[in-house]
Amino acid sequence: MADRDRSGRKVLGRSSSEAVQGVAPPSGVPPRPVLGRSDGRPVRSNASPTGIGDSPERAGAPYLSGTRRRRRRPRARTIIVGLVVLLVLVPIGSFAFGWWQFSKIPTVNVSDALSARGSRSGTNYLIVGTDSRTGIDADDPNAGAFLSGEVSGARTDTIMVLHVKGSTTQLASIPRDLWVTDPATGQKGRINSTFASGPANLIRAVESIGIPIDDYLEINFVSFGRLVDAVGGITIDFPYPAVDDHSGLAIAKAGPNHLNGTQALAYVRSRYYTELVDGKWRVDGTADIGRTERQRAFLTALMHSVAGERNPFRLFGLPGSLGVGMKRGSTFSYFNAIDLAWTMKDASPEPVGLPVTPRRTSGGADVLELQPEASAVIKGLAE
Repeated sequence: MADRDRSGRKVLGRSSSEAVQGVAPPSGVPPRPVLGRSDGRPVRSNASPTGIGDSPERAGAPYLSGTRRRRRRPRARTIIVGLVVLLVLVPIGSFAFGWWQFSKIPTVNVSDALSARGSRSGTNYLIVGTDSRTGIDADDPNAGAFLSGEVSGARTDTIMVLHVKGSTTQLASIPRDLWVTDPATGQKGRINSTFASGPANLIRAVESIGIPIDDYLEINFVSFGRLVDAVGGITIDFPYPAVDDHSGLAIAKAGPNHLNGTQALAYVRSRYYTELVDGKWRVDGTADIGRTERQRAFLTALMHSVAGERNPFRLFGLPGSLGVGMKRGSTFSYFNAIDLAWTMKDASPEPVGLPVTPRRTSGGADVLELQPEASAVIKGLAE
């Protein structure tokens, strides 16, 4: 409807808003402020076409169109779902994958031979390395060293006790030539020969010298190499260049050397370890004692590599890489394995050696016997 003046005549050519602005306010009422820009120009009216109220958007408030709001919500939802997958499903999947791989490891029933816990706060794991040739690839560069000789069955090549007490870890080597009484026969012999009557008999032989055993792990030549390769190799510090034609060991330079599975196996099996000292090749005269020290160095380096693995799928897939070459005691569960791996993550096992004395038996066998000082070491492992 058109505006009218005080006499009732129509006012043409002026909008209603202009008419309102042109009317003076009643006396005593302050003039209505007019919104405008900083340059003095009035702001364009945002009144709705219907004249019924103004929407927040039309009043000059910043807003996002409905289309843009709809686009942002699915994107945020996708990010949230992705985070849930990463934080929940990936760990669960890794755990389940590890469980499946761990279940492939064959078990041996040694529960009757394990020690009673009693008041002990520490845990002892008997780790046995066997020289079974089963599964060795004839194309391996050192296959000749591994497969030479008429050897059947399996014998213990490495006997170690991993002692875990809180955050403290110790790795004790038991010489394979240690002279003990065989629990199965009652006859004297080397401790490694007790394995012929089974893992449980070897456990009892170790316990007979005063070291309690709580769990059992067994690994053969093939598994040693596969495990080293699975973790990307290990690093061993060599004081001198070293060789052993019998095991295939060939280290050309002193210092830290990164070894693959084949090289690490040649190192840990070396019985004729020869070093280049002052320009002359010298055979290691410590015999089995020096060999056990090298085995401790190898196992410590391997533990560090395994514990340092950060890829969950690679870590939980390690049991599968061992194939049939590893066995575990029937009481050693998946949760035991996780607990042990977590303990070893930042640990550096203290090397422990049993004081022994070489002697020759009446039958002409060169063996080792425990010295009286060994009792203190054994007592520490029994706590």
